[in-house]
Amino acid sequence: MSNIISGKVLSKEIREEVKVQVEGLKEKFNKVPHLVVILVGDDPASLSYVTAKERACLRAGMKSTLIRKDDSITEEALLALIHELNEDPDVHGILVQLPVPKHIDDNKVINAIKKEKDVDGFHPLNVAAVHLGQEGILPATPKGIMTMLKSTNTEIKGKQALVIGRSNIVGKPAAMLLLKEHATVTIAHSRTTNMKELALKADIIVAAVGRANMVTADMVKEGAIIIDVGVNRVDGKLVGDVDFDAVKEKASFITPVPGGVGPMTIASLLQNTVECFLMIEDK
Repeated sequence: MSNIISGKVLSKEIREEVKVQVEGLKEKFNKVPHLVVILVGDDPASLSYVTAKERACLRAGMKSTLIRKDDSITEEALLALIHELNEDPDVHGILVQLPVPKHIDDNKVINAIKKEKDVDGFHPLNVAAVHLGQEGILPATPKGIMTMLKSTNTEIKGKQALVIGRSNIVGKPAAMLLLKEHATVTIAHSRTTNMKELALKADIIVAAVGRANMVTADMVKEGAIIIDVGVNRVDGKLVGDVDFDAVKEKASFITPVPGGVGPMTIASLLQNTVECFLMIEDK
């Protein structure tokens, strides 16, 4: 039976570390990191996410501001708001909760945020830094994935890693971070025809395709490490992309859903906010 990688436990440790960091920053700079989150519309899931982020910031001793805008806001007005926050010296991190309404271009929003205030790590220059192996703000979920992998004390170098999913938010940056650790990385996706064949060769599987229980026990080799990023609702219950109960009998380590990657994403966001603060203040 596998060891469970608890995102709740790991994220609590990180949050405590960040809290100590913030206390030190307050003493040194006489100010604390300030994260501004913009929520457009009233989607319940998005509101839940931003509320959790705001709560985590406050518990870590940071300043947190939530700006809510009606979904009728124009693209021009939203970009003007971002520009205003970019120029505000009291703001260290800006996060626009995605998705935004269809009449607003996601890419314009992402590009508008200054890269040194881009706590999500979505700005093209931060994305480029990940791909080039340079210093930059890492996307929070892939960053959390790597923290979870390293918590197992398993050497990643030389391992076969399969990333299932090619999104700009998780799949692609997760693959780049695994490459940086010298894993041999394969990216699969919803149109991959030999998924089982690829999965059976993998020492590490990162499942981030958004299909409930897609990774089954017959796809996993004994002793593999499984990171489940999926969040799917089946019969009112949250489940991942991995058939957890069956796969945990074969995996050496596995993350649960819920309580796995989710809490680590928020913990990584706090770390990113501190990084942005230091980029701006510690010059």
